[in-house]
Amino acid sequence: MREKLAILLSALLISTLVLAACGGAAPAPAAPATEAAATEAATEAATEEATEAATEAATEAATEEAAAPESALTIWADDTRATVLEALGQQFEAEYGIPVVVTERGFGDIRDDLKVAAPAGEGPDIIIGAHDWLGELVENGLLAEIELGDRADLFLPAATQAFVYDGVLYGMAYATENVAFVYNTDLVSEPPTTWTGVTELAAQLEADGVVKQGYIRQESDPYHFFPIQTSYGGYVFGLTESGYNPEDVGIDSEGSLAAIQWLDQMYKDGHLVAGSAVDYDIMHATFENGDAAMMITGPWALPRIRESGVPYAVTTIPGEMQAAQPFLGVQGFMISAFSDDPLLAQTFLQEFVATEEAMQAIFDADPRPSAFLPVREKIEDPDIAAFAVAGENGLAMPAIPEMSAVWSAWGDAITLVSQQTEDPVTAFTNAAEQIRAAIAGN
Repeated sequence: MREKLAILLSALLISTLVLAACGGAAPAPAAPATEAAATEAATEAATEEATEAATEAATEAATEEAAAPESALTIWADDTRATVLEALGQQFEAEYGIPVVVTERGFGDIRDDLKVAAPAGEGPDIIIGAHDWLGELVENGLLAEIELGDRADLFLPAATQAFVYDGVLYGMAYATENVAFVYNTDLVSEPPTTWTGVTELAAQLEADGVVKQGYIRQESDPYHFFPIQTSYGGYVFGLTESGYNPEDVGIDSEGSLAAIQWLDQMYKDGHLVAGSAVDYDIMHATFENGDAAMMITGPWALPRIRESGVPYAVTTIPGEMQAAQPFLGVQGFMISAFSDDPLLAQTFLQEFVATEEAMQAIFDADPRPSAFLPVREKIEDPDIAAFAVAGENGLAMPAIPEMSAVWSAWGDAITLVSQQTEDPVTAFTNAAEQIRAAIAGN
Protein backbone atom coordinates (compact mmCIF):
# COMPACT_ATOMS: atom_id res chain seq x y z
CA MET A 1 0.00 0.00 0.00
CA ARG A 2 2.81 2.40 0.90
CA GLU A 3 4.52 1.57 -2.38
CA LYS A 4 1.35 2.63 -4.20
CA LEU A 5 1.32 5.89 -2.26
CA ALA A 6 5.00 6.52 -3.00
CA ILE A 7 4.39 6.06 -6.72
CA LEU A 8 1.39 8.39 -6.62
CA LEU A 9 3.23 11.11 -4.72
CA SER A 10 6.24 10.85 -7.01
CA ALA A 11 3.95 11.36 -10.00
CA LEU A 12 2.37 14.39 -8.38
CA LEU A 13 5.79 15.84 -7.56
CA ILE A 14 7.07 15.34 -11.10
CA SER A 15 3.89 16.95 -12.45
CA THR A 16 4.40 19.93 -10.16
CA LEU A 17 8.05 20.35 -11.27
CA VAL A 18 7.04 20.19 -14.93
CA LEU A 19 4.39 22.86 -14.44
CA ALA A 20 6.89 25.05 -12.61
CA ALA A 21 9.42 24.65 -15.42
CA CYS A 22 6.84 25.68 -18.01
CA GLY A 23 6.32 29.05 -16.31
CA GLY A 24 4.01 31.45 -18.13
CA ALA A 25 0.30 31.77 -17.38
CA ALA A 26 -0.08 31.01 -13.70
CA PRO A 27 1.74 33.38 -11.30
CA ALA A 28 3.88 31.72 -8.66
CA PRO A 29 2.45 31.56 -5.15
CA ALA A 30 3.87 33.91 -2.54
CA ALA A 31 6.67 32.35 -0.52
CA PRO A 32 5.42 31.30 2.91
CA ALA A 33 6.83 33.08 5.93
CA THR A 34 9.54 31.18 7.78
CA GLU A 35 8.79 29.75 11.18
CA ALA A 36 11.19 32.21 12.83
CA ALA A 37 9.72 35.23 11.01
CA ALA A 38 6.15 34.25 11.81
CA THR A 39 6.97 33.61 15.45
CA GLU A 40 8.86 36.91 15.77
CA ALA A 41 6.02 38.88 14.18
CA ALA A 42 3.45 37.25 16.45
CA THR A 43 5.56 37.91 19.54
CA GLU A 44 6.08 41.59 18.74
CA ALA A 45 2.39 42.18 18.07
CA ALA A 46 0.91 40.19 20.96
CA THR A 47 -0.38 41.63 24.19
CA GLU A 48 -0.08 39.63 27.41
CA GLU A 49 -3.63 38.34 26.96
CA ALA A 50 -3.02 37.30 23.34
CA THR A 51 0.25 35.61 24.34
CA GLU A 52 -1.50 33.57 27.01
CA ALA A 53 -4.22 32.52 24.52
CA ALA A 54 -1.58 31.66 21.93
CA THR A 55 0.32 29.48 24.39
CA GLU A 56 -2.84 27.64 25.33
CA ALA A 57 -3.76 27.00 21.66
CA ALA A 58 -0.24 25.83 20.82
CA THR A 59 -0.18 23.51 23.83
CA GLU A 60 -3.52 22.00 22.83
CA ALA A 61 -2.32 21.51 19.25
CA ALA A 62 0.94 19.95 20.48
CA THR A 63 -1.00 17.50 22.64
CA GLU A 64 -3.14 16.47 19.67
CA GLU A 65 -0.06 16.14 17.46
CA ALA A 66 1.66 13.92 20.01
CA ALA A 67 -1.39 11.68 20.15
CA ALA A 68 -1.51 11.28 16.37
CA PRO A 69 0.39 8.51 14.56
CA GLU A 70 3.79 9.65 13.28
CA SER A 71 2.80 9.67 9.59
CA ALA A 72 -0.84 10.64 9.99
CA LEU A 73 -2.70 13.23 7.91
CA THR A 74 -4.34 15.72 10.27
CA ILE A 75 -7.51 17.75 9.63
CA TRP A 76 -9.22 20.47 11.65
CA ALA A 77 -12.99 20.61 11.07
CA ASP A 78 -16.16 21.70 12.86
CA ASP A 79 -18.49 19.14 14.39
CA THR A 80 -20.89 19.28 11.42
CA ARG A 81 -18.34 18.02 8.91
CA ALA A 82 -15.98 16.05 11.18
CA THR A 83 -18.02 12.84 11.04
CA VAL A 84 -18.02 12.86 7.22
CA LEU A 85 -14.26 13.43 7.12
CA GLU A 86 -13.61 10.66 9.62
CA ALA A 87 -15.40 8.20 7.33
CA LEU A 88 -13.37 9.44 4.34
CA GLY A 89 -10.23 9.12 6.45
CA GLN A 90 -10.97 5.45 7.08
CA GLN A 91 -11.27 4.88 3.33
CA PHE A 92 -7.99 6.72 2.76
CA GLU A 93 -6.17 4.62 5.37
CA ALA A 94 -7.58 1.42 3.90
CA GLU A 95 -6.29 2.45 0.47
CA TYR A 96 -2.88 3.91 1.35
CA GLY A 97 -2.12 2.76 4.88
CA ILE A 98 -1.88 6.33 6.18
CA PRO A 99 -4.25 7.19 9.05
CA VAL A 100 -6.26 10.42 9.02
CA VAL A 101 -6.79 12.21 12.34
CA VAL A 102 -9.78 14.59 12.39
CA THR A 103 -9.89 17.09 15.25
CA GLU A 104 -13.12 18.94 16.00
CA ARG A 105 -12.83 22.69 16.48
CA GLY A 106 -15.37 25.50 16.51
CA PHE A 107 -15.63 26.84 12.96
CA GLY A 108 -14.76 30.34 14.13
CA ASP A 109 -11.73 29.07 16.13
CA ILE A 110 -9.98 27.28 13.29
CA ARG A 111 -8.48 30.40 11.71
CA ASP A 112 -7.15 31.87 14.96
CA ASP A 113 -5.76 28.56 16.22
CA LEU A 114 -4.02 27.94 12.90
CA LYS A 115 -2.18 31.27 13.14
CA VAL A 116 -0.61 30.12 16.39
CA ALA A 117 -0.09 26.40 15.88
CA ALA A 118 1.06 26.23 12.24
CA PRO A 119 4.25 28.34 12.52
CA ALA A 120 5.17 26.33 15.63
CA GLY A 121 4.94 23.12 13.61
CA GLU A 122 1.97 21.86 15.60
CA GLY A 123 -0.87 22.64 13.21
CA PRO A 124 -2.94 20.46 10.87
CA ASP A 125 -2.34 19.52 7.25
CA ILE A 126 -5.86 20.52 6.18
CA ILE A 127 -8.49 22.90 7.54
CA ILE A 128 -12.01 23.80 6.55
CA GLY A 129 -12.88 27.48 6.49
CA ALA A 130 -14.44 30.45 4.72
CA HIS A 131 -13.00 32.04 1.60
CA ASP A 132 -12.91 35.47 3.22
CA TRP A 133 -10.16 34.20 5.55
CA LEU A 134 -7.76 34.20 2.61
CA GLY A 135 -6.52 37.78 2.97
CA GLU A 136 -5.27 37.22 6.49
CA LEU A 137 -4.03 33.64 6.08
CA VAL A 138 -2.24 34.14 2.76
CA GLU A 139 -0.64 37.41 3.79
CA ASN A 140 0.76 35.60 6.83
CA GLY A 141 2.13 32.75 4.72
CA LEU A 142 -0.13 30.11 6.25
CA LEU A 143 -1.67 28.49 3.16
CA ALA A 144 -0.28 26.33 0.37
CA GLU A 145 -1.41 26.40 -3.25
CA ILE A 146 -4.01 23.81 -4.24
CA GLU A 147 -4.52 22.01 -7.55
CA LEU A 148 -7.95 20.66 -8.51
CA GLY A 149 -6.52 18.57 -11.35
CA ASP A 150 -9.04 16.84 -13.58
CA ARG A 151 -11.82 17.67 -11.05
CA ALA A 152 -11.67 21.42 -11.73
CA ASP A 153 -14.66 21.45 -14.10
CA LEU A 154 -16.84 19.79 -11.47
CA PHE A 155 -16.88 22.90 -9.27
CA LEU A 156 -19.01 26.04 -9.61
CA PRO A 157 -16.60 28.51 -11.29
CA ALA A 158 -17.59 31.37 -8.97
CA ALA A 159 -16.89 29.16 -5.94
CA THR A 160 -13.43 28.26 -7.23
CA GLN A 161 -12.74 31.92 -8.04
CA ALA A 162 -13.56 32.78 -4.43
CA PHE A 163 -10.47 30.89 -3.30
CA VAL A 164 -8.15 32.66 -5.76
CA TYR A 165 -5.87 35.23 -4.14
CA ASP A 166 -3.29 37.15 -6.18
CA GLY A 167 -3.87 34.70 -9.02
CA VAL A 168 -3.22 31.59 -6.91
CA LEU A 169 -5.83 28.99 -5.87
CA TYR A 170 -5.76 28.26 -2.14
CA GLY A 171 -8.91 26.25 -1.55
CA MET A 172 -11.24 23.48 -2.71
CA ALA A 173 -14.82 24.74 -2.30
CA TYR A 174 -17.61 22.56 -0.90
CA ALA A 175 -20.53 24.94 -0.22
CA THR A 176 -21.86 28.38 -1.16
CA GLU A 177 -24.27 30.87 0.37
CA ASN A 178 -26.06 33.89 -1.07
CA VAL A 179 -29.24 35.93 -0.89
CA ALA A 180 -32.22 35.61 -3.25
CA PHE A 181 -35.58 37.29 -3.95
CA VAL A 182 -38.47 36.10 -1.77
CA TYR A 183 -42.08 37.00 -2.45
CA ASN A 184 -45.57 36.32 -1.08
CA THR A 185 -47.30 34.02 -3.56
CA ASP A 186 -50.77 35.14 -2.45
CA LEU A 187 -49.92 38.75 -3.32
CA VAL A 188 -47.57 38.29 -6.28
CA SER A 189 -48.61 35.87 -9.00
CA GLU A 190 -45.59 36.51 -11.22
CA PRO A 191 -42.41 37.91 -9.65
CA PRO A 192 -40.88 40.93 -11.44
CA THR A 193 -37.65 40.33 -13.35
CA THR A 194 -36.36 43.91 -13.21
CA TRP A 195 -36.18 46.60 -10.53
CA THR A 196 -38.33 48.80 -12.73
CA GLY A 197 -40.87 45.99 -12.52
CA VAL A 198 -40.51 45.91 -8.74
CA THR A 199 -41.31 49.63 -8.61
CA GLU A 200 -44.36 49.25 -10.83
CA LEU A 201 -45.72 46.24 -8.93
CA ALA A 202 -45.15 47.92 -5.57
CA ALA A 203 -47.09 50.99 -6.77
CA GLN A 204 -49.97 48.79 -7.97
CA LEU A 205 -50.22 46.70 -4.79
CA GLU A 206 -50.10 49.77 -2.58
CA ALA A 207 -52.65 51.70 -4.68
CA ASP A 208 -55.04 48.75 -4.57
CA GLY A 209 -54.70 48.53 -0.79
CA VAL A 210 -53.47 44.95 -1.03
CA VAL A 211 -50.39 45.58 1.08
CA LYS A 212 -48.72 48.41 3.00
CA GLN A 213 -45.39 47.98 1.18
CA GLY A 214 -44.86 46.22 -2.09
CA TYR A 215 -41.13 45.84 -1.42
CA ILE A 216 -39.27 46.10 1.88
CA ARG A 217 -35.55 46.16 2.63
CA GLN A 218 -33.14 46.67 5.51
CA GLU A 219 -32.51 50.38 5.66
CA SER A 220 -28.72 50.66 5.67
CA ASP A 221 -27.39 47.19 4.86
CA PRO A 222 -24.93 47.20 1.91
CA TYR A 223 -24.71 43.39 1.72
CA HIS A 224 -28.35 43.10 0.66
CA PHE A 225 -28.11 46.19 -1.54
CA PHE A 226 -25.15 44.82 -3.52
CA PRO A 227 -27.20 42.67 -5.97
CA ILE A 228 -29.33 45.73 -6.79
CA GLN A 229 -26.12 47.67 -7.39
CA THR A 230 -24.71 44.99 -9.70
CA SER A 231 -27.98 44.76 -11.64
CA TYR A 232 -27.40 48.37 -12.71
CA GLY A 233 -23.78 47.58 -13.60
CA GLY A 234 -22.25 48.80 -10.34
CA TYR A 235 -19.51 47.12 -8.32
CA VAL A 236 -17.31 47.47 -5.24
CA PHE A 237 -13.88 46.52 -6.60
CA GLY A 238 -12.92 45.74 -10.18
CA LEU A 239 -12.38 42.02 -10.75
CA THR A 240 -9.46 40.65 -12.77
CA GLU A 241 -8.14 37.14 -13.42
CA SER A 242 -5.86 37.61 -10.41
CA GLY A 243 -8.73 38.64 -8.14
CA TYR A 244 -10.17 41.94 -6.90
CA ASN A 245 -8.27 45.14 -7.69
CA PRO A 246 -8.34 47.53 -4.69
CA GLU A 247 -7.19 50.38 -6.93
CA ASP A 248 -10.47 50.15 -8.87
CA VAL A 249 -13.16 51.31 -6.43
CA GLY A 250 -16.62 51.14 -8.03
CA ILE A 251 -18.91 52.67 -5.40
CA ASP A 252 -19.14 55.84 -7.49
CA SER A 253 -19.20 54.06 -10.86
CA GLU A 254 -22.02 54.86 -13.28
CA GLY A 255 -23.90 51.67 -12.41
CA SER A 256 -23.57 52.16 -8.65
CA LEU A 257 -24.86 55.73 -8.92
CA ALA A 258 -27.82 54.54 -11.02
CA ALA A 259 -28.67 51.93 -8.36
CA ILE A 260 -28.61 54.37 -5.46
CA GLN A 261 -30.71 56.81 -7.48
CA TRP A 262 -33.30 54.05 -7.98
CA LEU A 263 -33.35 53.49 -4.21
CA ASP A 264 -33.68 57.22 -3.58
CA GLN A 265 -36.69 57.40 -5.90
CA MET A 266 -38.35 54.49 -4.08
CA TYR A 267 -38.26 56.61 -0.92
CA LYS A 268 -39.36 59.77 -2.69
CA ASP A 269 -42.35 57.93 -4.20
CA GLY A 270 -43.33 56.51 -0.80
CA HIS A 271 -42.76 52.85 -1.67
CA LEU A 272 -40.15 52.76 1.08
CA VAL A 273 -40.55 54.73 4.31
CA ALA A 274 -37.72 57.20 4.98
CA GLY A 275 -36.19 57.06 8.46
CA SER A 276 -38.17 53.99 9.48
CA ALA A 277 -35.05 52.20 10.77
CA VAL A 278 -36.05 48.88 9.21
CA ASP A 279 -33.64 46.20 10.35
CA TYR A 280 -33.51 42.45 9.61
CA ASP A 281 -36.15 41.50 12.18
CA ILE A 282 -38.54 44.30 11.23
CA MET A 283 -38.21 43.45 7.56
CA HIS A 284 -38.99 39.79 8.20
CA ALA A 285 -41.83 40.47 10.61
CA THR A 286 -43.45 42.82 8.09
CA PHE A 287 -43.15 40.22 5.32
CA GLU A 288 -44.27 37.32 7.52
CA ASN A 289 -47.31 39.29 8.71
CA GLY A 290 -48.38 39.84 5.11
CA ASP A 291 -47.73 43.61 5.26
CA ALA A 292 -44.98 43.46 2.61
CA ALA A 293 -44.94 41.43 -0.59
CA MET A 294 -41.27 41.20 -1.64
CA MET A 295 -37.80 41.26 -0.07
CA ILE A 296 -34.21 40.03 -0.41
CA THR A 297 -32.96 37.56 2.20
CA GLY A 298 -30.78 34.48 2.65
CA PRO A 299 -31.29 30.75 3.27
CA TRP A 300 -30.60 31.30 6.97
CA ALA A 301 -34.08 32.90 7.12
CA LEU A 302 -35.94 29.84 5.83
CA PRO A 303 -36.78 28.36 9.26
CA ARG A 304 -38.56 31.49 10.46
CA ILE A 305 -40.33 32.08 7.13
CA ARG A 306 -41.61 28.51 7.09
CA GLU A 307 -42.68 28.68 10.72
CA SER A 308 -44.63 31.89 10.09
CA GLY A 309 -46.93 30.11 7.66
CA VAL A 310 -46.82 32.93 5.11
CA PRO A 311 -47.12 31.61 1.51
CA TYR A 312 -43.81 32.30 -0.22
CA ALA A 313 -41.46 31.38 -3.03
CA VAL A 314 -37.76 31.95 -3.64
CA THR A 315 -36.43 33.14 -6.99
CA THR A 316 -33.57 34.92 -8.72
CA ILE A 317 -32.99 38.55 -7.79
CA PRO A 318 -34.36 40.98 -10.44
CA GLY A 319 -31.92 42.50 -12.90
CA GLU A 320 -32.00 45.82 -14.72
CA MET A 321 -29.13 46.73 -17.04
CA GLN A 322 -27.75 43.22 -16.49
CA ALA A 323 -28.39 40.15 -14.33
CA ALA A 324 -28.07 40.75 -10.61
CA GLN A 325 -25.00 39.27 -8.90
CA PRO A 326 -25.29 38.77 -5.15
CA PHE A 327 -22.29 38.34 -2.92
CA LEU A 328 -21.24 34.70 -2.66
CA GLY A 329 -19.90 33.29 0.57
CA VAL A 330 -17.91 30.09 0.03
CA GLN A 331 -16.62 27.42 2.40
CA GLY A 332 -13.90 24.99 1.47
CA PHE A 333 -10.78 23.00 2.31
CA MET A 334 -7.36 24.64 2.60
CA ILE A 335 -3.88 23.13 3.02
CA SER A 336 -1.47 24.53 5.58
CA ALA A 337 1.80 25.91 4.21
CA PHE A 338 3.44 24.19 7.20
CA SER A 339 2.07 20.74 6.35
CA ASP A 340 4.73 18.04 6.48
CA ASP A 341 3.28 16.49 3.33
CA PRO A 342 1.17 18.88 1.20
CA LEU A 343 1.11 16.39 -1.69
CA LEU A 344 -0.46 13.78 0.58
CA ALA A 345 -3.05 16.36 1.69
CA GLN A 346 -3.82 17.21 -1.91
CA THR A 347 -4.20 13.52 -2.76
CA PHE A 348 -6.80 13.18 -0.01
CA LEU A 349 -8.76 16.19 -1.29
CA GLN A 350 -8.62 15.25 -4.97
CA GLU A 351 -9.34 11.54 -4.65
CA PHE A 352 -11.53 11.25 -1.57
CA VAL A 353 -13.27 14.61 -1.06
CA ALA A 354 -13.85 15.75 -4.65
CA THR A 355 -16.31 12.95 -5.36
CA GLU A 356 -20.07 12.99 -5.70
CA GLU A 357 -20.51 10.59 -2.78
CA ALA A 358 -18.34 12.65 -0.39
CA MET A 359 -19.78 16.00 -1.45
CA GLN A 360 -23.32 14.63 -1.10
CA ALA A 361 -22.50 13.52 2.46
CA ILE A 362 -21.19 17.01 3.25
CA PHE A 363 -24.38 18.52 1.83
CA ASP A 364 -26.59 16.12 3.80
CA ALA A 365 -24.78 17.05 7.02
CA ASP A 366 -25.44 20.77 6.45
CA PRO A 367 -27.86 21.49 3.56
CA ARG A 368 -26.61 24.56 1.75
CA PRO A 369 -25.96 24.86 -2.00
CA SER A 370 -23.05 22.61 -2.88
CA ALA A 371 -20.09 24.03 -4.78
CA PHE A 372 -19.72 20.61 -6.43
CA LEU A 373 -21.86 20.70 -9.56
CA PRO A 374 -23.00 17.02 -9.64
CA VAL A 375 -24.50 17.54 -6.15
CA ARG A 376 -25.66 21.11 -6.71
CA GLU A 377 -27.65 20.15 -9.79
CA LYS A 378 -29.79 17.54 -8.01
CA ILE A 379 -30.79 19.39 -4.83
CA GLU A 380 -34.30 18.24 -3.94
CA ASP A 381 -35.35 21.01 -1.53
CA PRO A 382 -36.98 23.58 -3.87
CA ASP A 383 -35.99 26.54 -1.69
CA ILE A 384 -32.33 25.53 -1.38
CA ALA A 385 -32.31 24.81 -5.12
CA ALA A 386 -33.75 28.28 -5.80
CA PHE A 387 -31.06 29.92 -3.67
CA ALA A 388 -28.48 27.93 -5.62
CA VAL A 389 -29.85 29.21 -8.93
CA ALA A 390 -29.90 32.78 -7.59
CA GLY A 391 -26.19 32.46 -6.77
CA GLU A 392 -24.99 30.81 -9.97
CA ASN A 393 -23.49 34.04 -11.28
CA GLY A 394 -22.75 35.48 -7.83
CA LEU A 395 -19.54 37.31 -7.01
CA ALA A 396 -17.38 36.07 -4.16
CA MET A 397 -17.27 38.59 -1.37
CA PRO A 398 -13.83 40.23 -1.64
CA ALA A 399 -11.35 38.58 0.70
CA ILE A 400 -8.70 41.27 0.24
CA PRO A 401 -7.70 43.32 3.32
CA GLU A 402 -8.92 46.51 1.64
CA MET A 403 -12.53 45.32 1.96
CA SER A 404 -12.45 46.39 5.60
CA ALA A 405 -12.28 49.99 4.39
CA VAL A 406 -15.52 49.62 2.40
CA TRP A 407 -18.33 48.51 4.70
CA SER A 408 -18.68 51.55 6.96
CA ALA A 409 -18.53 54.28 4.32
CA TRP A 410 -20.74 52.31 1.93
CA GLY A 411 -23.34 51.52 4.58
CA ASP A 412 -23.37 55.10 5.88
CA ALA A 413 -24.03 56.40 2.36
CA ILE A 414 -27.01 54.07 1.94
CA THR A 415 -28.32 55.19 5.34
CA LEU A 416 -28.11 58.86 4.37
CA VAL A 417 -30.17 58.15 1.27
CA SER A 418 -32.62 55.96 3.19
CA GLN A 419 -33.15 58.77 5.67
CA GLN A 420 -33.45 61.26 2.80
CA THR A 421 -30.79 63.51 4.32
CA GLU A 422 -28.36 63.55 1.40
CA ASP A 423 -28.48 63.49 -2.39
CA PRO A 424 -27.75 59.93 -3.62
CA VAL A 425 -24.96 60.89 -6.03
CA THR A 426 -23.27 63.01 -3.38
CA ALA A 427 -23.59 60.25 -0.79
CA PHE A 428 -21.98 57.58 -2.97
CA THR A 429 -19.33 59.92 -4.39
CA ASN A 430 -18.25 60.91 -0.89
CA ALA A 431 -18.25 57.27 0.22
CA ALA A 432 -15.97 56.29 -2.67
CA GLU A 433 -13.55 59.09 -1.79
CA GLN A 434 -13.50 57.97 1.84
CA ILE A 435 -12.77 54.40 0.79
CA ARG A 436 -9.91 55.42 -1.50
CA ALA A 437 -8.43 57.58 1.25
CA ALA A 438 -8.66 54.76 3.78
CA ILE A 439 -6.97 52.30 1.39
CA ALA A 440 -4.21 54.83 0.71
CA GLY A 441 -3.75 55.29 4.44
CA ASN A 442 -4.65 58.97 4.41
